[in-house]
Amino acid sequence: MNKTVPELANRWLGLEPENLSEPERRVLQSAVDRQPVSQNINDLAGTQNAGDRIADAIARVGGSWTFILSFIAFLILWIGANWWLLGRDSFDPYPFIFLNLVLSMIAALQAPVIMMSQNRQAARDRIDAAHDYEVNLKAEIEIMALHEKLDELRHSQIIGMRDEIAQIAEQLRRIDERLAPQTSPS
Repeated sequence: MNKTVPELANRWLGLEPENLSEPERRVLQSAVDRQPVSQNINDLAGTQNAGDRIADAIARVGGSWTFILSFIAFLILWIGANWWLLGRDSFDPYPFIFLNLVLSMIAALQAPVIMMSQNRQAARDRIDAAHDYEVNLKAEIEIMALHEKLDELRHSQIIGMRDEIAQIAEQLRRIDERLAPQTSPS
C-alpha cells in the first residue's frame, strides 16, 4: 500500500484531508506506516496521585455490599446499645441526635469523594471509547485494504485467464487451419 494519508482519506473515508479529525489522521497514518494503533489504556490512566487512589478506595469500599451490611450492623448496635442496654444512662438517647450528626458528616464527606472517583472513571471511559473508535476505524481500513488487494488479485487473474484463453483460441484456430485442408472432401 504505497498511498498517502490524503489519498486514503478520500478513498476510504470519503473526506478531504483538511476535514479529518486528529484520531482519523492518526489512524490513516498508522495504515500508511503499517503500524498498530492499539495500546494499553491502563498505562495512560496509571498516573494517579495519593488523593486519587484514596478516592478510588473509598468509592470501592463505600459502594460495596460489605460496607452497606456492616453499616446496618453498626446502626443496629448503636441503637441497641443506647436504647436497651444503657437505658437512662445512654450517651445518645432517642431520637439519636449524635448518630444523626455522625451519619450526616459521613455522607457529607463520602458523597464528593465518590463523585471524584466517578468523574475520573468517566474520563477513563471517554479515553477507552476514543481508543475503541480508533481501533475499529483501523480494522475497517485494513479490511477495505484487503478487499482492494483481493479485487486487484482477482482482476489480474481474470486478465491472465483472458490472455490464456486468447492464446488457446489462437492455437485452436491455427490447428483448425492446418486440419482444414486435410479434411476437405476431394
